[in-house]
Amino acid sequence: MSSIILGRFQLVDETEYAVDELVQAGYPRDAITTFYLNPAGQHDTYPVGGDRNESPGAKDTPTGVAAGAATGAIVGATVGSTTAPVTGPAGPALGGLVGAHLGSLVGTLNATDDTDEGGRHTQEVEVRKAGMRVAVAVEGIPQENEAIALLHSLKAADIERSEGHIEHGDWEDFDPLTPPRYVDLQGNRSYTGRI
Repeated sequence: MSSIILGRFQLVDETEYAVDELVQAGYPRDAITTFYLNPAGQHDTYPVGGDRNESPGAKDTPTGVAAGAATGAIVGATVGSTTAPVTGPAGPALGGLVGAHLGSLVGTLNATDDTDEGGRHTQEVEVRKAGMRVAVAVEGIPQENEAIALLHSLKAADIERSEGHIEHGDWEDFDPLTPPRYVDLQGNRSYTGRI
């Protein structure tokens, strides 16, 4: 596994220029890759699309649906039976169906938890911004520092350190869901999330 330095660019022309500059600086072309990173939730990790099998906060929603539907059906049938003189025998049945539907929606919302295991809200988890990326595999701290300085001079945004394998210009083990480790350009050290 190699250390990898990557930065975000807005335009394809900027990424092509960055690749040329990295090659001129002595990095092998096979150790450099460019790719477009989709917005969060659109990485097509699953055959039907998306990044996860289910939303992180949705693990308890089936229980919430069942509890909400049962409660809603009872309340709906009760309300429907009180309106039976006006609605006839369909009132309790219709009330039960409408109540079950509304109850399942409320149960789903109540059972959805937007916090992770550490109690932090999942919306606060750092995600990478969409855009073009240039990544280069480096060997050792001197090459790492040179690559960071070069990408910074080329106006790359969100420069980060990562690990993986770039072979023949392709970074196959890149995981867009891992938290980014951005480089603090003043101290040249990594941190997760924004300062």
